[in-house]
Amino acid sequence: MTTTSPSRSAGSDIELAVSGMTCASCAMRIERKLNKLDGVSATVNYATEKARITTSGDLDPQLLITEIENAGYQATLPPSAQTDHDASAAATDEAASDPELQALRTRLIGAVVLSVPVIAMAMIPALQFTYWQWASLTLAAPVIVWAAWPFHRAAWVNLRHGTATMDTLISVGTGAALLWSLYALFFGTAGTPGMTHGFSFTVAPSDGAGNIYLEVAAGVTMFVLAGRYFEKRSKRQAGAALRALLELGAKEVAVIKDGHEQRIPINELSVGEEFIVRPGEKIATDGEIVSGTSAIDASMLTGESLPVEVGPGDTVTGATVNAGGRLRIRATRIGADTQLAQMATMVEHAQSGKAHAQRLADRISSIFVPVVIAIAVAVLGAWIGAGYPIEAAFTAAVAVLIIACPCALGLATPTALLVGTGRGAQLGILIKGPEVLETTRTIDTVVLDKTGTVTTGQMTLLHVHTDANTSDREVLALAGALEDASEHPIATAIADAARTELGALAEVEEFTNIEGMGVQGTVEGHAVLVGRDSLLADWGLSLDDPDLTTARESAQAAGQTAVMVAWDGQIRAVLVVADAIKPTSAAAVARLQAMGLTAVLLTGDNQKAAEHVAREVGISTVIAEVLPADKVQAVTALQNDGKVVAMVGDGVNDAAALASADLGLAMGTGTDVAMQAADITLVRGDLNAAADAIALARKTLATIKTNLFWAFAYNVAAIPLAALGLLNPMLAGAAMAFSSVFVVSNSLRLRAFTSRTTPGDDNRTSHTPSTHTPQGYKVAS
Repeated sequence: MTTTSPSRSAGSDIELAVSGMTCASCAMRIERKLNKLDGVSATVNYATEKARITTSGDLDPQLLITEIENAGYQATLPPSAQTDHDASAAATDEAASDPELQALRTRLIGAVVLSVPVIAMAMIPALQFTYWQWASLTLAAPVIVWAAWPFHRAAWVNLRHGTATMDTLISVGTGAALLWSLYALFFGTAGTPGMTHGFSFTVAPSDGAGNIYLEVAAGVTMFVLAGRYFEKRSKRQAGAALRALLELGAKEVAVIKDGHEQRIPINELSVGEEFIVRPGEKIATDGEIVSGTSAIDASMLTGESLPVEVGPGDTVTGATVNAGGRLRIRATRIGADTQLAQMATMVEHAQSGKAHAQRLADRISSIFVPVVIAIAVAVLGAWIGAGYPIEAAFTAAVAVLIIACPCALGLATPTALLVGTGRGAQLGILIKGPEVLETTRTIDTVVLDKTGTVTTGQMTLLHVHTDANTSDREVLALAGALEDASEHPIATAIADAARTELGALAEVEEFTNIEGMGVQGTVEGHAVLVGRDSLLADWGLSLDDPDLTTARESAQAAGQTAVMVAWDGQIRAVLVVADAIKPTSAAAVARLQAMGLTAVLLTGDNQKAAEHVAREVGISTVIAEVLPADKVQAVTALQNDGKVVAMVGDGVNDAAALASADLGLAMGTGTDVAMQAADITLVRGDLNAAADAIALARKTLATIKTNLFWAFAYNVAAIPLAALGLLNPMLAGAAMAFSSVFVVSNSLRLRAFTSRTTPGDDNRTSHTPSTHTPQGYKVAS
């Protein structure tokens, strides 16, 4: 786990690993106890066995640990994993050895070996030899006392604190069955040599002190232990994706020191140091390539199988694999600041959060056990009052105690969330929290930023059109120098082309970036403007040259961007730039539309270029010529029209729109600002990842609802059956264990979710994009 040491500054977040919880009621109890502390807001997750505490002031984490221990549980601070190496080592150690799981396995094996003969003798009269009942006691006693000891210990702790949990029900039920059997054997007629009794699937009236219930006590213990064991093992499988993510990082790095290569542990690497990565090796940390060219395999982080070509100046991500040549890389981010660490942290935060449905289930679980005990007492009284023998009443009451299962309710949401977010991480989809799942169900409109989302975002200068008195080199020298001072993708394309053609570029004076419009400045004594028609119009310049006018209109009709260049009061050239549509964008748009979503293309580009791109990918609605500051207004206008809006973007100028949308999805190829503003981060720079994210989130939400339905339905149906005497307590125990295993197993089905495209008709030229102007929004010109 890539976790920093808890800060004790004001408003800090502290995470604790909690052990000893046996059901959702335990988590609720710890949560209530912690939330009683001044300035503390705590969330305890039974499935992940973690407590996340937010404090408003200076608070010693040891105080929180003491509070949890006083409640009868154990808590520890996670290892201070400042580096990927520490994190992966901690994850590996945790995965390799789980004392609780091993102890459960030992008790389960012992319970099975001893309980099966007891159950067989009770169910099959032919096996009931002369002293079979005493043999049953000899075999069952260790099961009820030793194998079930965790239940009895937890019930005692609960009693000391005046509470009751699932363990209370099991301990009381099995203990009562044992005590009744001891009474019948020593003081009743059940100990008589040659005593026999049949087995019934329902509660059958009998002669009272002539019956023993050792098979019930042993069988319930065996089934509940089996349920706990498989539940815990399944929870570990559910968290395997996060552990695998943490284990991706390299352990050592070949750093360059004093001109020599030296291998050191990764946690000794510092920002700014340079290191070598040979073919087939993992890249140690996030960095920038200093020298060398290669292909990088990032499939373990992004799910993208095709290697990416890289060279000097390109950035690379730690834990990806160098599939080609030798690289020399300068470290830019280390430890908890790396993309891998941030991915792990985001996934872990999502898994430890609580959805609205889970909070409701937790509240029910917190009162569930006392209610069940009350029902059991009422059933006991009702059966006796109806004239049934006390042993029949006792059996029905025990069945009620044993069959009730708040665990299934407590596991319904967190296990699905655990598996869903973990599977998302494997596919390069990072979901910030459980509340995001609910939003994906309600969205009906998805707004797609054009540049970098639908298109590659890698602009290229295609043509230079000049007037009769100007040369291409002159245009490139002035426009290239001015654009070199800007970071816009169009500016980068023009500056790169100019540098390639001319070499070094001139210095710029009085540079001004006019957001969404263009740039202006002084180059070699000329007052230069480069940008939109509207920017030049603001300066009183119009395009009168017929050849340049034709070039601009032709470029826009072809879906390209026409950039005006003027200096000394006259428009001199039209530069045509374009970026390619991503090959997967059309299929991704088709998938989004198949989900019932209306796709909208949002761009600052001109209307004709935007419509061309929209036609290519099958989008019918276009909002074009939008200034960056107006993107929020465009999203808000759609919301004011009654739409529930998802926004997919990648740049700094998308961050505010991503935050204002009902659901924000940021491309991982974009900026950190955009990713911080989004609800879902798509590590792959592929629009198909957006469709995958929405599909996975919806499937996870559907799994949660299925789990909750069956958990509620089980208890609603099972408790009355037990109360009416239609279930033997041993079968009730088996049913209770199965309910928890079913919920966890159903959640594990999410691991089979795969990224896929929907085949369809890619001939989209029949789509005619509309110029959509939402109510209250004025398209910028």
